[in-house]
Amino acid sequence: MKISVELTLTPLQDNFEPAIINFIKKLRASGLKVMENPLSTQVYGDYDDVMSILTTEIKEAFELIERGLLYMKIVKSDRYDYEPRF
Repeated sequence: MKISVELTLTPLQDNFEPAIINFIKKLRASGLKVMENPLSTQVYGDYDDVMSILTTEIKEAFELIERGLLYMKIVKSDRYDYEPRF
């Protein structure tokens, strides 16, 4: 089953950029399809692959920050090639 996941990592501390950059770089290196914009990171792929990688990388990201939030939206379909039709 293919999924699309939107992630927003929000460390609640000063000096937050290194944790976010590390998280995104790890996702890029995972082999999954990854797209970023200024507000979030999107990850696309097979459910088992995506969730396995996210479990590992979210845990590491949380270990690198003192306090933080992670917002995650999951869509059951691969929306990587989505283009608005309006």
